[in-house]
Amino acid sequence: MESYDAPVLLLAPTGRDGSVASAILREVAIESEVCSELSDLVAKLDGASCAVVTEEALLNADRAALADWIVRQSAWSDLPFVLLTFRGDTPVEHLIELLGNVTVLERPFHPTVLVNAVKSAVRARHRQREVEAHLQEREQTHERQELLIRELHHRVKNTLATVQGLLGATARTARSIDDFHHSFVERIVSLGRTHNLLTEDYWQTASLIELLRNELGHYDNAAKQRIVLDGPQVELSADLAVPIGMAVHELTTNAAKYGALSAPDGSIEVLWRVANVNPGRKLSISWTERGGPPVKQPRRKGFGSTLLHRVLAAQCGAEIEIAYEREGLHCRMNIPLTEKSRSAEPTLHPAA
Repeated sequence: MESYDAPVLLLAPTGRDGSVASAILREVAIESEVCSELSDLVAKLDGASCAVVTEEALLNADRAALADWIVRQSAWSDLPFVLLTFRGDTPVEHLIELLGNVTVLERPFHPTVLVNAVKSAVRARHRQREVEAHLQEREQTHERQELLIRELHHRVKNTLATVQGLLGATARTARSIDDFHHSFVERIVSLGRTHNLLTEDYWQTASLIELLRNELGHYDNAAKQRIVLDGPQVELSADLAVPIGMAVHELTTNAAKYGALSAPDGSIEVLWRVANVNPGRKLSISWTERGGPPVKQPRRKGFGSTLLHRVLAAQCGAEIEIAYEREGLHCRMNIPLTEKSRSAEPTLHPAA
C-alpha cells in the first residue's frame, strides 16, 4: 500500500466499535485516532487520510459543520469516508449524500473487510495528495513563467534604451563614419556578451569574473601574463551587470587603443573586494594599467569617461575615481550591491 502518514479518524462514540476498529488497524500498521464527538472529527479532517464514522454518531449530532467542511474542500480533495451501519438496516440516504465519497460497511464487520476498505480509502487520499502536489507545481511554474515574461519585458525595454543611448553617445564622440561604425559595433557585441551571461541564469545574475574574462581574456597569453584578475566570487544582478559590463568594455577598449594593452609588455591588474557596510554590501573594483605608453590627462571627456561617471554613478550609485598616472591609468569603482538599481533604464548623455 502507498504510504500516507496522516491518521485515519474514527468516530464511534457509543459501544466498542471505536476501540475495536483502532486495534484492527493497529495490527496492520495503520495509524488511527479516535474522536470523542463530531466537532472533534471535523476539526481534524484537514489532516486526515480518511474517516470511519458510525451511522448513529451522525444521526445524533449537528451535521452542519461537517456539511460545510465537505462543501469547502479544495478542487483536488474528496475525502473518503467509511460509514458503519447496522446489519439489515437500510443506510440513511441523506447521510450517504452528505458524505459523498463513502464506502458503507455493515456491522459486525470482519477485520479483513474493514482493513481493505480503509486501505482503499487511504490509497485514494494519497492519489488526491499527489494531484494537489502536481497542481501546486503547475501553479508555481505558471507564476514563474509570468515573472519571467514580466522580467523579459522589463529587460527588453532597458536593452533598447541602452542601445539608443549607445547610438547617440557614440555618434557624438565619433570622429568619422568608420570610427562610429567600429565603436558602435564593438559596444553592441560587448552588451551581447553580458546578456549571454545573464540569460544562462534566466536573467538572474552574471558572474563578475566571467564578465571580466569576456573582455580581457583574449589579451592574455601563455608566454607572459598580461591580465591579472583577483577577487572573490561575485554574482551581479542584471541591473548591475549591464552597466558594469559596459564600463569594463570601455576601459578595455581604451587600454587597447591608448593604454597598457597597446604595448607588447603592458599589463592590467583588476582586483575586487566586497565589504559589509551599513546598510548593505559594497563592491570595490580596482583597475590598474602598467607598461603602456606614458599617460596624459585627456583634453576632452570621451564616451568611456562619461559612461563611468554618469551611468555607473547615476544608475548604480557608484563612486568613481580615475587617476591618469604617468605609468598607467588607475580606476577605482565603489558600487553598492543592491537588489535593484536606482534607475530602471540607463541614461547616456555624453558631452558634445
